[in-house]
Amino acid sequence: MTTRTNSPQATTDGAVVDPDQLRRATLASSVGSALEYYDFYIYGLASALIFGPLFFAPLGESGAVIASFATYGVGFAARPFGGVVFGHIGDRFGRKMVLILTIGLMGLSSCAIGLLPTFDQAGMLGAVLLVTLRILQGLGAGAEQAGATTLISEVAPRRRRGFFASLPFVGIQLGTLLGAGTFALMALADKQVLQGWLWRVPFLASVILIAIAIFIRLRLKETPVFQELEKHKAVVKNPVGQIWKHSKKNVLVGIGLRMGENGNSSIYSALLVSFISMPAGVFPGDKFIGPTGLLIAAGFAAVLVVAFGALSDRFGRVPVYRYGALFQAVIALPAFYLVTLGNVALVWVVMVVGIALGVQAMLGPQCALLPELFGSQHRFTGVALSRELSAVLAGGFAPMIGVALLAATNHSWLVPALYSLVLAGISFVTTFFTPETNGRDLVVVEDAR
Repeated sequence: MTTRTNSPQATTDGAVVDPDQLRRATLASSVGSALEYYDFYIYGLASALIFGPLFFAPLGESGAVIASFATYGVGFAARPFGGVVFGHIGDRFGRKMVLILTIGLMGLSSCAIGLLPTFDQAGMLGAVLLVTLRILQGLGAGAEQAGATTLISEVAPRRRRGFFASLPFVGIQLGTLLGAGTFALMALADKQVLQGWLWRVPFLASVILIAIAIFIRLRLKETPVFQELEKHKAVVKNPVGQIWKHSKKNVLVGIGLRMGENGNSSIYSALLVSFISMPAGVFPGDKFIGPTGLLIAAGFAAVLVVAFGALSDRFGRVPVYRYGALFQAVIALPAFYLVTLGNVALVWVVMVVGIALGVQAMLGPQCALLPELFGSQHRFTGVALSRELSAVLAGGFAPMIGVALLAATNHSWLVPALYSLVLAGISFVTTFFTPETNGRDLVVVEDAR
């Protein structure tokens, strides 16, 4: 039976933070984020540029791209299930165990993609195996970021939680730099070499990040918040039931907040790349401009995600998030119009502004905000559900839906522009229903109100 009173006293104040644990938690979370987003970007870019002809050639050029992006979306569809399963484990048995399990499942699935037979080698078997591995990858990724944000938020000093919680997300930009940089270099290779064997290298190389991440995570200690729950015998047996009973509103808030951030991340990093490189695009067949733009944007984003996280410590999570969502909505139409002008530099500027300013202005405060929304007994599950349900609705199928709409509208630039605007608008409106959580004690079992 669960009690929701007499919660343990706060132990997350900056005066009692263990600096070694904070450093290890930051590093462990950062490497995991790097692996997840390395996988995210190489899969997204491969879906936009390579997987269509390799695995879905009989469907024709446009059909192959849509099918390719459908497999991209399938991974996101699997993520909520991974979030529920691993979130339950994280709230029942501790954060550390889950972070080791998820990184192994996610990383090994990504590595195995590099070993798949293509359509020419094994017919549709390659596509079936690709979908299977993408589902396994999604199950692992479904709790990876939830675990990283929960871990670092429960270890960091409360007055600087926004800053420290955003540091692991520099790993996202590192993963982006690695993924986009790899594809930018690969785009210089001969097409036959690229589609013959070179495309496999980025997936196989993920084994390096897996080994580093597992080594670091094995040295972690459990978070002080979970230790307090165990000490007071306050660990719940059914965190999903707790979420259903006490946290439906905050899960919906978390989903709404993520629509603009996660959706626009996919739009600018995958749909925009496909938009400019498709046969009807501004740079048909080009495989260099998009990955290079992502490379530049990631460099700026690595700095700005931490800056926005720190700003949320000073000015509050909600105001920073609100203005970030508003900015993303305001730039949507002019940004995608500028892309159609055919100027490479303008395309890169749009990607930098959209990803490094618009997306990071929401992601920076979100790193601490989502864990702060939920009580300690079901935090992992709450964050996982908020992140992963929104990932399905906003990010996972955004490229596939966008490409289908582009095909139906004669490749109109208004499709990605309005898509971006609507998703950012949802997050902007959601901020008016979001409680301010800056400085909240993460040991308390009640949700933020």
